[in-house]
Amino acid sequence: MAGRLEGKRALVTAAAQGIGRAAALAFAAEGASVLATDIAEEKLVDLAEAFIATRRLDATDAAAIAALADELGPLDILFNCAGFVHHGTILDVLPEDWDFSFTLNVRSMYLMIRAFLPKMLEHAKTSPGGASIINMASTVSSVKGAPSRCVYGATKAAVIGLTKAIAADFIAQGIRCYAICPGTIQTPSLDDRIAMQGVLLPGGTDAARRGFVERQPLGRLGTAEEVAALAVYLASDESTFTTGAIHIVDGGFTL
Repeated sequence: MAGRLEGKRALVTAAAQGIGRAAALAFAAEGASVLATDIAEEKLVDLAEAFIATRRLDATDAAAIAALADELGPLDILFNCAGFVHHGTILDVLPEDWDFSFTLNVRSMYLMIRAFLPKMLEHAKTSPGGASIINMASTVSSVKGAPSRCVYGATKAAVIGLTKAIAADFIAQGIRCYAICPGTIQTPSLDDRIAMQGVLLPGGTDAARRGFVERQPLGRLGTAEEVAALAVYLASDESTFTTGAIHIVDGGFTL
């Protein structure tokens, strides 16, 4: 099917690369009017070739978020994709690391939803499909523990809790809210983590990458496009009978 998001207005955070970028492109390909945002504005420029509007946005800046929500009309789709993966056990997580991870991974979603939800609620009254909020969580969360992912797992468990709360509070008002929980996905941020871990491993970056691949029962990493395909479904009217659920796309990681 084509045009699954025809006439819908979408905003994506962290759209400069990885899953956020793939989702912005997938939404636009299905007919949505997309605003792709990121703190790295220069990395958004070429999205204009796909007829995607772009804007610099720091997803932790409450004033900037509120100003953008005031400026824009109501959204049909809000995809909260900004996040950071901290590597380490609780003994490695400094208080400032803990605070930064919760600020970017959880508080940013709170700020975005709180700012954009009022107009989405008004719009949902006259929109047969309602509106969709999609939050990027992870299988490493309340779903599954993983070594050296202490604060990351804690933040993504909080995202799942936030998602369920939003879904429960606004289910009768046309708002659907979902959490996507990926396994290990090939993205530039994963490449950065592999490079950092490779410095400490005997086999270097090859050994670090092999470790990520070997923990996936399918024997490969997922792609950003595979996650984006799920996001398209959740953004479309095809998903109107589901809300508050976690949607796992993990290559069997949680089996």
